[in-house]
Amino acid sequence: MNYEVINYKDWNRSSQYLFFKEFEEPFTGVTCDVDVTKAYENAKLAKFSFFQYYLHKSLLAANDLRPFRLRIVNDELRLYEKIHASATISRADGTFGFSHIEFEKELTDFSREVVSEKERIAEDYNLFPPVHKENVIHFSAMPWLQFTSVSHARKYARPDSCPKISFGKVYKVGTVLKMPVSIHVHHGLMDGRDIGRYVDRFQTLLNEG
Repeated sequence: MNYEVINYKDWNRSSQYLFFKEFEEPFTGVTCDVDVTKAYENAKLAKFSFFQYYLHKSLLAANDLRPFRLRIVNDELRLYEKIHASATISRADGTFGFSHIEFEKELTDFSREVVSEKERIAEDYNLFPPVHKENVIHFSAMPWLQFTSVSHARKYARPDSCPKISFGKVYKVGTVLKMPVSIHVHHGLMDGRDIGRYVDRFQTLLNEG
C-alpha cells in the first residue's frame, strides 16, 4: 500500500478538517509570481523544455511537504508516499488530454515520463489517461496569459481533494524573468501557511544551480 490512513481524531487540524470537508466548495487559492530567471537558463543549458523543468521542480516541492501528499478518498484521510502529476497536454489541433506523469526524483527520468505521455496524447483522443490515481496534482499551463487569478471548473457532486496548480506566461521585469503561478488546495487539508511553504520551496528549487 502506497499510503497511510490517518486517524483525523488524533490530528491537530481535526476541527478545520471536519469543518471544510463539508463545504460544497472546500478549495482556497492564491496567485503569485515566482522568479524563473535561473530555472529558464538551466533548462535551456541542459536541453530540457522549460515546461518539463519547472513541472519537475513543482513536484519536488510538493513531495517535500506533507500537506500536499494528503488526500480524502472514500471518506478516508490518506497520506501518500509519493505524488504524481496529472497535467493537461496540448495537441497540434488545439485540443488537449489529461496525462498521468509518474514522479521521478531525477529530471532525466522524469523527462522521459513527460515525453512518453505527450506522445500518447498526440495519438490517443481519449480525454483521460489509462491510469487514474488520487495521489496526483492537477497541473495546467497557460503560456499565453500573464494572469493574476484563475478559477477552475468543478463538479461538486464528485469528491475531490487534489491540489490544482496553474502556470502562466513568462514575462520580464528588468533583467528578471517571472512566471505567475496559481495554487488551489483543499482547505480541510491545509491552510495559507502551507501554500506559502510550497511557494518558498518551489522558489528555492527554481534558484538552484
